[in-house]
Amino acid sequence: MRVVTGIPSLIFKLYVGVFFFTSGLILYPIIYPFLFSVKNKKKAFQIFVFWSWWLRIMCFFHVKIDRKAPLPEGPYIILANHQSYLDIFLMYSILPGHPFLFLGKRELLKYPIVRTYFTKLNIPVYRRSRVKAARSLIRAKQEVKNGWSIVIFPEGGIPDVNPKMVRFKGGAFILAKQLGIPIVPMTYLNNHRLFSDPEQLLGTAHPGTSKVVLHPYISADEVKETTIKELSNRCFKIIEAPLKKRYPDL
Repeated sequence: MRVVTGIPSLIFKLYVGVFFFTSGLILYPIIYPFLFSVKNKKKAFQIFVFWSWWLRIMCFFHVKIDRKAPLPEGPYIILANHQSYLDIFLMYSILPGHPFLFLGKRELLKYPIVRTYFTKLNIPVYRRSRVKAARSLIRAKQEVKNGWSIVIFPEGGIPDVNPKMVRFKGGAFILAKQLGIPIVPMTYLNNHRLFSDPEQLLGTAHPGTSKVVLHPYISADEVKETTIKELSNRCFKIIEAPLKKRYPDL
């Protein structure tokens, strides 16, 4: 039965994969020259916003945003739960107003086009090396000084039991405290049902509506006055609350 239901999902995954890599190759000569200077990198961000919209249209992904409050003035740290690779690419068209970089795991570097774009525009995290991890945080601080916001998935990856969240890692909150900037919590509600891990060949994948909650931000003053542990627990509860409401069995 799973094979029968999984074949349409596999076909859709192949379609999305082909579109992603084809469009990436088309945009490559346009984006690449902008990635080598601090000033021009923000122009590359706008092209990624266009790419995100293009993917949404061509792959039939609608996004419904439940915006609980206005965003703060940037830069800020965006914290979201992680359900799917779709989370990353939809982010650009969900939050196009202020340029951001991803602070994310180096495993993404195994994909050829993603590797080029990620290393030039975003910040890979090498968790197995303390020295390299420290360099990633130093670079993140410098990018914030250059006017970039930072996106972090504090679970450290996609949980094995989706959509149940796992305990947050501390790096995001250490960085927020050191920088003294606001935190914008964000919840993805159902991306795991729209596009499962590509390596799960027969896993769920289909067009549909991605539902997102943008929570009220935590101000810079609140970040400064709160301990790292308290900040982590608070953000976890905020992001988890809509999931528990939608999936009572979590």
